[in-house]
Amino acid sequence: MKKTILLSFVATSLLLASCKENNKNVVGRPQQYTEREIQAEGAKLNKWVDARYDEYLGTHPQTATFLGDKRGYDKWNNITEAALLAERDDYKEQAAWLKDSVDAKALDVQEQITYKLYTGQVNDAIERYEYRNNPYLVNQMFGMQSDIPAFLINMHHIEDPTEAAAYIARVGAMSKLFDDLISRLKTSASAGVVPPRFVLVKVLDASKNISKGFPITADKAAMNEVFADFSEKVLKCDKIPPPAKAAIMLTMTAAMTKDFAPAYERLITYLEKELLPKSTNDAGVWKFKDGAKYYDFCLRTETTTKMTAEEVHQLGLKEVARIQGEMTDIMKKVKFKGDMQAFFQFMRTDSSFYYPETVVGKAAYITKSNQIIDSMTAALPKIFNTFPKAKLLVKQVEPFREKTAGSAFYDAPSPDGKRKGTYYLNTYDMKSQSKYEMEALAYHEGIPGHHMQLAIAQEMTALPKFRRFGDGFTAYVEGWGLYSEWLPKGMGFYKDPYSDFGRLSMELFRACRLVVDTGLHSKKWSREQAVKYYKDNTPTNDTEIQGMVDRHCVMPGQATAYKIGMIKIQQLRQKAEAELKDKFDVREFHDAVITNGALSLDVLEEVINRYIAQAKLPKAKPWYQFWG
Repeated sequence: MKKTILLSFVATSLLLASCKENNKNVVGRPQQYTEREIQAEGAKLNKWVDARYDEYLGTHPQTATFLGDKRGYDKWNNITEAALLAERDDYKEQAAWLKDSVDAKALDVQEQITYKLYTGQVNDAIERYEYRNNPYLVNQMFGMQSDIPAFLINMHHIEDPTEAAAYIARVGAMSKLFDDLISRLKTSASAGVVPPRFVLVKVLDASKNISKGFPITADKAAMNEVFADFSEKVLKCDKIPPPAKAAIMLTMTAAMTKDFAPAYERLITYLEKELLPKSTNDAGVWKFKDGAKYYDFCLRTETTTKMTAEEVHQLGLKEVARIQGEMTDIMKKVKFKGDMQAFFQFMRTDSSFYYPETVVGKAAYITKSNQIIDSMTAALPKIFNTFPKAKLLVKQVEPFREKTAGSAFYDAPSPDGKRKGTYYLNTYDMKSQSKYEMEALAYHEGIPGHHMQLAIAQEMTALPKFRRFGDGFTAYVEGWGLYSEWLPKGMGFYKDPYSDFGRLSMELFRACRLVVDTGLHSKKWSREQAVKYYKDNTPTNDTEIQGMVDRHCVMPGQATAYKIGMIKIQQLRQKAEAELKDKFDVREFHDAVITNGALSLDVLEEVINRYIAQAKLPKAKPWYQFWG
């Protein structure tokens, strides 16, 4: 595919040198400073933030591995209280440097964005330290009991003997890692933070599931999934001589039996004997001593807005009513006889909407998902100028985590190109994966959703690293994903009315999240109340509903960001269309949205306002575009 090269980062000396005349009238440039002063201040900031990011990778080897950086390849992140305190103190020093050592008024347009984003993230990190004991360190969504094995299997490659040794070292280091985890769990429990009982049951199930199989148990017919992954990688590695492979496997066997298995045993024992007896079924964070304050913090950082819990709740109710109105129109279109609840029940239960619970049915689901991705990929030039180099892989969720994992999710590619962007589909329960939602799901997680967004950001090599690789702005990241479900409607996709219903069904589910998340954490709803609201207002199946409610419980505020982000992007597009009229080009709008890395919603609005103002100028080129 042809790729128009766009940059979000205008501060390099090459760009300024080659575009001096064109760049004079870029909207938002500081006019009271000389070109030399602007370059110098921007270069200083860029160098500093990249150095801080490199320092971060040095102390967070798992993030480094995810990015294809092999430093600390034999280590895990330090999760101790001492490490958290040191990190907080470092962020305080960074905040002071940003305030005292940077003349923010002298920064060019893109460095203004960098400064505002980085300063906001540093301040949030300092405040987050106050709530370090509040997140549930073990949970069904991202707990270490399943994340660590998934990381080894999906992120740790073995291309030579050294990398095999690093894999074994990481398995051996799980003993201390899990001891540190248990220590942190004890500290949280002493502060009154204990995961709900229904969460701990899932964590225990996953822990027991991954800590069985050969060589932990003697039966070679059932191999442990981590051990099986290591074995396959070692056997395929041509740089490891055959005689050495046998010795390496013996070393790995020892690490599995002496470190991996005992680490899980200690975690399981602590959860069963000490934490589970202290747990209740109270679902919301209102139960914490600082619960209300903590939830306000979660909403603010997840949505990057100042919306209160009540405002989020009311927005949800309004959106639920609007979307259900559009669903009523589809009911009429397909000539369904009955009310909406009857239609919901029909969509949940009619076998024509689901693939069979068989190997063949699961394979057909994956095949169809690939076809949807391919069809959209062919249409991308109509709505985009910029395309990712990284390819997209559609993959089933691994058996060891499919029972507790979400229905679908995306992992970004590695910058070195060795790992593709991956769209994971969970085929554990095919009755929870409807055919009518397949289109919207693929557009959200794959193309034009997260794959376009995250892969393109990584490839914007002139951006500071924290903007290329960061995904901390949930409202922007997931708002784009949900916008990407809506976008194909205007392109002629969703031709099947049931598929269009699936799009609305997924949007309705996100609207309900606004109501339920605030209900659980602010209005003290029970888990049962939350489940009932979803059942009464969506066609979603019971498995998916239960999973979402439990997700709300362990990720307060996160699920509200999707709809809030989508609405903001739609509003900004409407504003651009209204102001630019015949000058509006949706491809340029999308470039402005996704070629700047992850943004807070207030900064995204600034970006689009500058894009609009620049597009109004005679013979103007977009301020974010590289031309040489």
